[in-house]
Amino acid sequence: MAVLGDRNKAMEDKEKIEKALLKVALGYQVAEVTEEYAEIDGELKLTKRKRTKKDIPPDLKAVQLLLAENGGDYAVMSDEELESEKCRLLAELQRTERETLKKESGGQVCVEGAMTAEKKERKPRSKPRKRIYRNEKEGEKTK
Repeated sequence: MAVLGDRNKAMEDKEKIEKALLKVALGYQVAEVTEEYAEIDGELKLTKRKRTKKDIPPDLKAVQLLLAENGGDYAVMSDEELESEKCRLLAELQRTERETLKKESGGQVCVEGAMTAEKKERKPRSKPRKRIYRNEKEGEKTK
């Protein structure tokens, strides 16, 4: 029984490492809270609270590790295999982006393309633009 428990623990640790590596490879945001306290009437009271979000860019080394671990060498893959791998990776990226947006917005996610239905039609111009054509030989303006 101890061997099975150790194997499960090792698998869970490996999954955690893979998730962390994927997070670093894709980039992520970190929320930071900075608080300043001052002594007022003998007690510490909060004077300032600053909340910031930092964008951590994707890390190339993490991407290389993921590619080496998961897919190995892409040069030996056929076009169909590369296309299916591309689709799989894009779907994974969209899924992680949706999860990130859900966490940030409190569970509400804007559906892509929802704004396109509400596009306003452009109004025609009240008067057309004037075009001026120049006659190269004579240097005269003609309309």
